Parts: sequence; C-alpha cells; structure tokens
Amino acid sequence: MTHSRPNTSRPATARFILLGLMAALFLALAGCTSLPKVDREAIASEAIPMSPTTALGKIAKDSLPAPDLSGFRLMPLGTFSYDTRLQLARRAESSLDVQYYHFENDASGRYLLRALRDAANRGVRVRLLIDDLYTGGQDKLFLAFAAHPNVQVRLFNPFCCARDRGQAGRFLASTGDWSRVNHRMHNKMFIADGAMAVFGGRNVANEYFLRNDKAENFIDVDAFATGFIIAPMQALFDRYWNSDPVYPLESVAKTDLSREQLLAQFEEWTGPANTMPPEALPPNDILGYGPIADDLEGGRLGLIWGSAYVFADYPDKPFESGDELLETSATYNAVEAIRKAKKEVVATSPYLVPGMRGMALLQALRSRGVKVTLMTNSLGSTDEPVVHLGYSAYREDMLRLGVDLYELSSVRVKKNKRNYLFGASLGRLHAKLVVIDRQTSFIGSMNLDPRSATTNTEFGAVIDSPELAKELIRIIDIDRLQSAYRLRLIPETGRLQWLSIEDDEEVVHDTEPESSGWLRLKLWLLTHFVPESLL
Repeated sequence: MTHSRPNTSRPATARFILLGLMAALFLALAGCTSLPKVDREAIASEAIPMSPTTALGKIAKDSLPAPDLSGFRLMPLGTFSYDTRLQLARRAESSLDVQYYHFENDASGRYLLRALRDAANRGVRVRLLIDDLYTGGQDKLFLAFAAHPNVQVRLFNPFCCARDRGQAGRFLASTGDWSRVNHRMHNKMFIADGAMAVFGGRNVANEYFLRNDKAENFIDVDAFATGFIIAPMQALFDRYWNSDPVYPLESVAKTDLSREQLLAQFEEWTGPANTMPPEALPPNDILGYGPIADDLEGGRLGLIWGSAYVFADYPDKPFESGDELLETSATYNAVEAIRKAKKEVVATSPYLVPGMRGMALLQALRSRGVKVTLMTNSLGSTDEPVVHLGYSAYREDMLRLGVDLYELSSVRVKKNKRNYLFGASLGRLHAKLVVIDRQTSFIGSMNLDPRSATTNTEFGAVIDSPELAKELIRIIDIDRLQSAYRLRLIPETGRLQWLSIEDDEEVVHDTEPESSGWLRLKLWLLTHFVPESLL
C-alpha cells in the first residue's frame, strides 16, 4: 500500500482558495449524486455511563477526591500521548468513543485502529467519528474496520462524490456544494468506559506522535482526564454522533469486497508486516511523569485536580448564517474566560489571526494593564503560509498595544537541548493553549482565527487549577524562551525586527527569518486575493 498525506493539520486554505477560483471551469463535475437519506432515530445511540465494575471505572472512582472535581495530566510528549490512547483501548471493557478531525492511514493510525479492533473483539462497543476531509482514497480501510462486530464508523459532513480522490478532486467534484464542504469538524477526544479520556490538539497521524522521520513533527499538548468532566464529554460526543451532519460510513462509502475480504484486508494492512508498533517509551516526559500504564497497573491515578467545564460548538454550526459568536460556541467560551483576566494572559495558537474582534479584546485587556503574551508559528515554521499572511497584517498593531509576541523557529527548536525527548524532526507549533492569571487554563482544538470562530466546529476545556496552569506555563516557556523569536518594532521607523539569543548573544533579524525571498513575494502578491474569513 502507498500511504501519503498533505503536510497540514487543517483545511489547506491556499488550495481551497485556488479550487474556488477554478470551480467555474469544472461545473461538469458538480453533477454527482447527493447525500443519502438516513433514518436518524433508527441509528441513534447513547454513551454508556461509567461503571465501577470495570477496571478503569474502579480506578477512576478510587482516585476521585470529590465528586465535583476533575483530574488531569498534561502530555506534551507525543509518544506518551499516543501510548495513553493505546493503554485505554487495551483496558476498556464497555465502550470506546473516539472523535477526530484527522485519522490518518499511516503506522500510527493503523496501529490504533488495530487496538480498537482488539477491544471490539473483546465485546467493547467502539464508535469512531471522523471528519471526512482527509479520508480521500481511504474508504476501504475504514470499511474494513467497520466490518468487525461491535464497531461503528461515522463521517462528519461527508463528500458525496469522488471519494477515491484526494482533497483537490473531491472539492472540484463538490463545486455546487461548496458552502457545505468548506466546513469541518475539528474536535478531538478519546473516551474509554465513560471513566477516562484524552483530549487536546493532536490528531491521529505520525507527525503528532513524533513518528514522522521524513518531515517536521508537531509541538502539541494533550491532557489525560478523569472525574467530573467525563460525563459532559460523553454528552458532547453523543450530540455529534446523532447529529444531522453525521452519516454512517456505509451510507456514503462503497466497496465490491465482501465482509470476509474486508476483514482479511484489515488484518493484512494493520499487521506487523505493514504497520510497525511504536517504540518503547522513555522513563519519563519533560514534566517528570512516567507512562500512564504505571498508574493504571497500580490502581491509582496521580493527577492534578481542579474544577473544570467542557464545551463544543453545535454540530450544525457550519450551516448557520452570520458570523456572530454564539454563546454556545467554543470560541465564545474561550474568549469569555480570557476577558476575565486581571493580570496576565499567555497563549499559543499555531494559526493566529485576531481580526477586528480579537484586536478589540486585546485592546480591552491592555487598557486594564493585563500583560498579554502570544506565541504562534513563524513564516519558516508554519504549515499554512497563507494563514501567516492574515496574521502578519496584525503584528504591528499587536506590538503597538504592548502585546509580547513570539514566533516559533523550527531551526531553533532543533537546537534546543531541553527538547531532547522531542527528537530532531520537531519544528511546528500545533498546541492551542491559554493560561489566565496563572490560575485558569484552556486546552482544546480551537485556534485563535476566523475559521475556528465561525466555520469549523471545535472542542475545549477550561480548568481552574494554579498547579496545572504552572505546568502549562512551563511547557510554553520551553519554546517561547529558547526556541522562538521575540518580535519588536523599531521606534524610529516602525519596522519589525526578530530577536533571538544565540550562544548567549542577542541576534537581530530585519527580515522574516528562515524564509525565502520568493515565499515572501508570493505571499505579498496574494494579499488582495485571500479573504480573511477563509483563513
């Protein structure tokens, strides 16, 4: 099998725009069939509540200090985050509810699918919900997975046509349906037995778990969780699972293979000949935590406890008119938490396009004396240069407001000795984190950009815990202080400069570091052709 994917973690904005401009030339491709009708009541299902009779349920119950608290362990190291999902899949006894924007057909994706299949063979009900953007040409793999007993697979907002093609072919074939297929489900969560979960910024693909040795891996953060917030997370999963934009895989994906052939193919594709297992974990991660398996085998979880709540956009958010932030939206909830800051806001977002609404929020914070520190990707490290174009339009204004602005450097990340556990191929920021007054933290899937605010669906958690906030700041500072450029404006000219410390000496760059003149020219030429709402 040949396994390839575009090197991006969000809808490829530049390609989307070009496809939109080309659409008029390919109207003939738009005449495909529409999505099928589905009897929603007949296929509805609900999450299975936690039971203390399961091993995970018993550990969760025994570890909980109070009914209204939630426990967390941050996972900045992709290898530990991936292993945690595997450990939960291997120990689940009743249910696994898995929701992802991108679930790639690579070693990480197939190995996790096999672990989910093994759970299903033990009698565990497995529900897998995937956004359909990155499934092009992969229907047979997921149909083979769904052919197993106790497994259900559903797609969010599926493409009806050209399913064996990549993104470009499927978007061209959906010319008449552009307003629908442009909207995607960006949520990520993994819930086991209604007792424990993993959520955060990571999708399921090699580059999120430090397994991509051919391209740069992502810097990201997930959280392991248990306690009070798990039941609300289950309810949010059910809301999507039973929603109108979600379709059973079999209703849109077809194959000539029999069930027996699909099962045999799944065994071959996910077996050791085609899917290598992950390497053994190091003794601990950069926060000093060992593998979660140690806690699970010991029967007690060592976590940070605090009060927390979770939220997600309604599944039909993409189909609502207007761009006002709804009180039910993930962005609204995150912004309201930030608005309450009294002293400090520290945030990371791989795609940072504040827009007029975001600039008004920053101005309000700074007028009250709130210190604001933001970190995003530099032009040299971003996987979406066109989105960087939208961000760069606001850089000078943010600096004039007194915002401390940092841009991650792929080159500097590789030189950072404190990142020894991350591997030499690390280099792109993907974490979506906010720390407010060193007390309250946001962890989720939401970027600080227009697409997250008004187009994609998102998920997030707000956690009240000084101890957790301290650990998040520590994670952010590893890159902010040692692997990023600090931006400033030259007072006399208003020009931008990028500052870094090399061998204990300050180095000043007067142009975008780690970027070619051709790339900067290309982005400048696109300035007037890229609507900010698509970024």
